[in-house]
This record gives sequence, structure tokens and C-alpha cells, in this order.
Amino acid sequence: TVKQHVVRKFLGLISSHSVPVYLIDPLILGLVDKDIEQIRSSPDGPSPECKYFCAPRDFTTFALLDKTWKHEVAFLRTAEKMGFRWLKIMNKDPRLDGMDDLSGIEIPLHYIFKLASHAIHLVVFYERSGNYLWHGPLRLKQHMDRKFVPFRKLHFGRHPGAYEKPELLLVSIDDLKVQIPKNPSSFLKEMSYSRFLECRYREARAFFQLYPDDASLDAVDFRRKAKSLLHLAALTLNKLGVKFWLSSGTCLGWYRQCNVIPHSKDVDLGVFIRDYKADIIPAFQKAGLPLKHKFGKVEDSLELSFQGEDDVKLDIFFFYEENDHIWNGGTQAKSGKKFKYLFPKFTLCWTEFVELKVHVPCETLQYVEANYGPDWKVPVKTWDWKSSPSNVQYNGVWPVDEWDDVIQIY
Repeated sequence: TVKQHVVRKFLGLISSHSVPVYLIDPLILGLVDKDIEQIRSSPDGPSPECKYFCAPRDFTTFALLDKTWKHEVAFLRTAEKMGFRWLKIMNKDPRLDGMDDLSGIEIPLHYIFKLASHAIHLVVFYERSGNYLWHGPLRLKQHMDRKFVPFRKLHFGRHPGAYEKPELLLVSIDDLKVQIPKNPSSFLKEMSYSRFLECRYREARAFFQLYPDDASLDAVDFRRKAKSLLHLAALTLNKLGVKFWLSSGTCLGWYRQCNVIPHSKDVDLGVFIRDYKADIIPAFQKAGLPLKHKFGKVEDSLELSFQGEDDVKLDIFFFYEENDHIWNGGTQAKSGKKFKYLFPKFTLCWTEFVELKVHVPCETLQYVEANYGPDWKVPVKTWDWKSSPSNVQYNGVWPVDEWDDVIQIY
């Protein structure tokens, strides 16, 4: 078939230039995943019929790690000689952006090779400082041919994505030797939650022009401690397989100033209560972070606080889902009063924060506004968790006979 012929030619092209690509096409990986045991056990088995590459579609998607190839010009020239028409999509390199400089330097993010009626979409992945892979969005420039391929159908590029580095496996499918992620099902799962948000350097710079950054030794020291605490917390929760995100002041710091807010005094994380695991507390204690307090219970208003280095603490808030909103609870230890913080529903995206690949609510603005009101851009030094947040509601009092259980301070 045309498709198999085009893929075969493309694989010939990349092997003649030793460009190590791997297959990330979700439709093909989905089919491969069903037969993965068989495919792994017979690396060279002949396949009587074309089963994977011949499924009806307009394109096939591969990935390329940026630092594994250098000779683009020769590669594109050979592609033309073989009859491919190609399109290269560039956009700015986010790795070079920082507080001091928005570089505007462009890098190749996507290539599309077309032969006859079939196209190959080659997605370029870049390594980033949180030790993960990132691909950029596919945005066509003014002069580009919008009919070159059905762009809307492409699986990658609607928005940037973040992935762990996959282990690769060389397999033979439809008589073609090709590299695939060793575990296709986990790659496909990752793909459905891969959306990545860049930190907003431009807005952060504007913020610091109005409110110069605190560069005192205390602030620098707190940021260092907060960063190492966040890295340790991420390591601990990731090991347990507990999904978490930056919440409260830590989320505000990321969104508003691309950094930890120096006067915040703690690191705040959110976790959906459905992801709660009983071994969270022992795992943190083992990591050297003793439990400072535990308020609430799994069914209602649970929050945990761990003691980090010196006076920096880690707060984990558990979030409960209702029909039309999400909430987390608060407890006042001395009175047993309960509080409730309401948020509009949100989904999770990846970002990079203090050199860590970490989740934030995709709908960050609504999340931050729920918590800090319309004036979230203005720094506030004095904050009362019971009255300052704009989404706080009084939620009754814990019955006295439950206090020993729901108000534990260490």
C-alpha cells in the first residue's frame, strides 16, 4: 500500500543519515500494544499481511530527539531527491527564556514529509532541565501552505507536551524495523495528559518592575530551602504514584513571578482525595520530613503538614470533588472550627518550576483568582488563611469527641 511504501522510504531515508527516530503514532502504538508480547518475542518474524502501517489514515507520526542529529541540510536534500516534499515548523526556544532575557531564538519543532498521498509527521523532542522531554506547539506561519496536510488531524502540536524519557525497543512490524517506546500503553497514557504550560516570563518581568524582587540573604536562603523541599516532596510522591500539583502560594508564585514567593514560609501542594494513600505519612517521615500536624480525616477536610529544613514546612491539601466545584478544607486547631475553600473544576497540566517537571492547574487564572481574588497581582505580606482567601466559607465545627482524631499536632 501507499502508506507502507511511504513509511518504508522514510525509514530508508533516516537510516541512510543515521537519524534515530522512534514511532509515537498513537493509532499504530494502540494496535502494537495489543500484540506486544508476540512482537517482543519474535523480533524478526515475517508478517503475512500489513497490519499496522496499513490502517487507513493520512499520516504516520515519529519522534526525534533534538541532540541526536546534526546534518539537517543534507538530510532534507536527500529527502527531496527521494521525492518527498517537506515543511519545517520553527518557533521560539523556551529553554533560553529567563527573567533577564526573552531570547526569541527559534528552533525546529516539527517537520512534515509528504510523498504521494501520505505524510510523515516528525515531532522534535528537546531535553529540559527538569530531566524530561518537551515538544513545542505546531503553529503555522503566515506564508505556509495550510493545505499541505490536514493539520487539524495531527496528534501532536495542538499544544506543547512534556514526557518522561522513554526506553526504546527495536521491533519488526509489517516487515519494517522500527523503534518504539518499550511500554506503548504507558506512553499512550502519558500522551493523554501531556499538555505543558510555559511559565509566563513576560508577565513576571512586568511584575518585578512594579515590585522589585527581594534579593536579601533571607529570601535567597528561603528559596533554596523551598526548592530542595519541593524536589524531595516530588520524589516522594512520584515514588508512591500520587499525582499532585502546585497549590496556594506556591502556585501563585509560579504563575505570577516564575519563582517561589520569598515571604511565603512554606511549600503548598494539592492532591485529589481519590489519590490519597495511607503510606504518604510514613514515606515522608522516611525521607526525613516529620509530620507536623494532621487535620481532618480522609472523608472530610484532610490536610497534612510536614517539617522541612529549619522553619520551612510542606503543606499538602486534599481536594474533594462535588458536581460543579472542587474544595479543600481547613481546621483551626484551638477552636475546632472548619473552613472550606471552593474552586471551579480544573484539569492538570505540566510545567517546569525550579528545575522540576511538575503539575499545575491548566486553568491557572481561575484557580488563582478563586484563591486570591481579582487583585492576585498585588503582593500581600500579611495573610490570614481563615479570612483572607476570597473563596473561604465557614464549614461548622468538629464534634468535640472527634478532636483527638481530627486535630493532631506533633
